[in-house]
Amino acid sequence: VVHAIQARIDVRRQRRAEFDKLRDTPAFTRDGAKITLLMNAGLDVDLDILADTGAEGIGLFRTEFQFMVAEEMPRFNAQAALYSRVMDAAGDRPVTFRTLDLGGDKVLPYLEAEREDNPALGWRAIRMGLDRPALLRLQLRALIAAAKGRPLRVMFPLVANVDEFRAGRALVDTEIAWALRRGRKAPSRLSVGAMIEAPSLVWHLDALLPMTDFVSVGTNDLLQYMFAADRGNPRVADRFDPLSPPFLRALEAIQRACAETGTPVSVCGEMAGRPLEAFALVALGFERLSMPPAGVGPVKQMVLSCDREAARRGVSALLKGGAGSVRNEIETLARKTYLAI
Repeated sequence: VVHAIQARIDVRRQRRAEFDKLRDTPAFTRDGAKITLLMNAGLDVDLDILADTGAEGIGLFRTEFQFMVAEEMPRFNAQAALYSRVMDAAGDRPVTFRTLDLGGDKVLPYLEAEREDNPALGWRAIRMGLDRPALLRLQLRALIAAAKGRPLRVMFPLVANVDEFRAGRALVDTEIAWALRRGRKAPSRLSVGAMIEAPSLVWHLDALLPMTDFVSVGTNDLLQYMFAADRGNPRVADRFDPLSPPFLRALEAIQRACAETGTPVSVCGEMAGRPLEAFALVALGFERLSMPPAGVGPVKQMVLSCDREAARRGVSALLKGGAGSVRNEIETLARKTYLAI
């Protein structure tokens, strides 16, 4: 709740007048590449600022927030009501609902859970949903009901292997069939995707991508798993950097695989909301970025000043070598190309 309210304050505080002028300006690079800028959300209060940000939709709706702020497990009607309000607020703009990403550091007081020595690697996200299918099916049923015949985008978090995605998608199909048997409307268009957060998927995209309608890269978890470093631990926070050759090469591999298969891909981690990091993502070929509300204005300003082809050449050269981090080199490239960051 605090983070959601702070996001509202940040949108109004950060160079408001300057970004207001850009709110309705499409995000095209100087050489004509369209970059779609989306917003991350999770609570009712986020919906009020969707229009203010200039975002083209909600690229990540964190459904677990409703569970985390409630005193008891939200029932079907409460879930369906929230999802319906989100779709109503978005109007014609797309919304991607991430199914419950609980466990790890997101513990519910009313949900029994065994203590784990390493919760970030334990029983969480889609693992919990597949082990408790009644919980996941109820959420999917609420999402289908809330769609009321409109397009529906559903995404599973922390998929570590293709069997998990296959099982999750089967539950979606089961709930669609359940609705149709009862004479209820199915979504006019159903898109089911996976979050790429586990490094294992980077080497199994050839099997995963044909099963998905889209994927989204969760850079927060992917980064901490690749570097074996807790992102919330200040003792190791300076030991790794997303702007380093290993991580950028992994992102490049994901983008290339998606381009080759025609699979829509977005980035929805913190990296997408920081202008310099977003510059690197655009250089790697990503065209859909989802970020905290306060990031939309600064990133759009960056995109409008960016020559993507020049950025691609510069970042590509940096990936061939470098040690540790290439942040300083990317900052130098940004200055040389007159990037607004």
